[in-house]
Amino acid sequence: MGDEHDKLLPVANVGRIMKRVLPPTAKISKEAKETIQECASEFISFVTGEASDKCQKENRKTVNGDDICWALGSLGFDDYSQAIVRYLHKHREFERDRASAAAHFKP
Repeated sequence: MGDEHDKLLPVANVGRIMKRVLPPTAKISKEAKETIQECASEFISFVTGEASDKCQKENRKTVNGDDICWALGSLGFDDYSQAIVRYLHKHREFERDRASAAAHFKP
């Protein structure tokens, strides 16, 4: 049973995410948090497994953001895939800008 729990997202993090989208007075049962914890963890494993299979076929060992986006689309989650692609591009742009700024401020 311990090994199974190692594969789950931390329930406290799941609870915090759930609280963000609910009214401030809403209560969330332990059972609800654990159910979402299991579903979200399974979804992540499902998508990551698909991305990992793609990497193995391409003789690569590292799964990257593009692989996750591809897996989402491949599994029929096109709306999510498109949103994640946009986020990934913004993240990479932010990281490039941050690296560039850091290079200009080196003593």
